[in-house]
Amino acid sequence: MASFEEVVRGRRSIGKVKEDPVPRELVEKLIEAAIWAPNHHRTEPWRFIAMTGEGRKTLGEAYADIASAGWGELTEEERAKRHGAEVGKALRAPVVIAAVCSPSDDPRVIPQEELAAAHAAVQNLLLAAHDNGLGAVWRTGAPAYHPKMKTAFGLGEREELVGFVYVGYPDMPQPAASRISGAEKTTWLEG
Repeated sequence: MASFEEVVRGRRSIGKVKEDPVPRELVEKLIEAAIWAPNHHRTEPWRFIAMTGEGRKTLGEAYADIASAGWGELTEEERAKRHGAEVGKALRAPVVIAAVCSPSDDPRVIPQEELAAAHAAVQNLLLAAHDNGLGAVWRTGAPAYHPKMKTAFGLGEREELVGFVYVGYPDMPQPAASRISGAEKTTWLEG
């Protein structure tokens, strides 16, 4: 069994995965790890939308709907080709998990802390995926924050997507990585 440090240092964004299905129980295990993220006032400001099979087309159609705003002068054939490419973005992994920040109504809550907690939940999910032999990548970008994406997933007015985690069995070698040492990124204030 890998140590915590090995899991943290070994995790990479794996964007190329096999089409092999990931068992539902394993996806649920990843989400269970996610919900143990720290959160102020114990608000648990997250929820997840797990997409498999045809369910991923909700995401794909939202990508296409958002992108189509810039297709004004295209022919029908070009539009169809671009539509297919946009829908295909959602099919790059057998499982896509939309992570949603669903902030509490508690008056003590600070919105930035709710968002930070949802991001921490995604990190837990990514670490759990790696620890369970899966490849995963956290995808965001302008479409993730577009109002049409919120509508596609039926999000409430105060809810926000924090990204999409694409999950599957790796189909690429583990990329090398390095980091600037923590010592170089740390300032000590001592008395």
